[in-house]
Order: sequence, then C-alpha cells, then structure tokens
Amino acid sequence: MKTIIVSMIAAAGLVMAGSVMAEDMPALAKKSGCTACHTIEKKLVGPAWRDVSKAYNKVGATGTAVNPEYQTTQKVAAILKEHGKATPEAWLEEKVAKGGKGDWFTGTAMIPNAPRVSAADIKTLVDFILGLEKK
Repeated sequence: MKTIIVSMIAAAGLVMAGSVMAEDMPALAKKSGCTACHTIEKKLVGPAWRDVSKAYNKVGATGTAVNPEYQTTQKVAAILKEHGKATPEAWLEEKVAKGGKGDWFTGTAMIPNAPRVSAADIKTLVDFILGLEKK
C-alpha cells in the first residue's frame, strides 16, 4: 500500500513538472494576433519564437544559422548596427511594432502591429520570446 501511494505521488510530481516546463503561448500573443504567423516551437508563416530566442541569445545569427528550414541568415550584430539599436530587445520591439522582412525568409514581410498592440504589450511579448532561450 505504501509503495502504491509513493508511486502515485512520484507520478503526480512528474506530471506537474512536465506542465511547468512546457511553454504555453501567452494569452496576450493570442489576443494580439501573433498566433496567426507564429508558434513557440515550429516555423509557421514567421519563425518559431524559440528559434528567435536562440538566434538573439545563443547563436548570434538568424535564419539558417538556427535552423536549415529558414531561407536566409543575418548576423545579429549586423542587424542591430543597421537599425541603430544597442540591444536585441530594442530591435525586436521596433520590428514587432513596425513590421519588417529579411532576417529569416526572403520576400516574406511581417505585418506591422503598432495600430492594435500597445508598446507595453509588445515589450511583454518580446521579453517572453527572448526568455525562452536564456544565455
């Protein structure tokens, strides 16, 4: 009887740990329309958010440097310099607000979100994305 109870507690702990470790798309991303083009783990119309986080936190380059499924590669330092940004956070906040193209795919443009997503909400989303793959 004791063995069964201990086994049940251990199994419950593993289930809880798994659900805490798995990242869910934030409600803010769903409300803001991000899920039309992005998922956390898989390339859709836009890059997977985990790939974006890896590019800016670990790899130092976007696109094929992170995953060969993408069409192009840009060095993060070059992107920041070109746009006059000191940090990935500043660049990604601007890119989400204004739209853009070229860092992951050739010819695919991102729709600007500024008219319907506040700067504070964009910052929250960028912080979430970059937090997926901390340095």
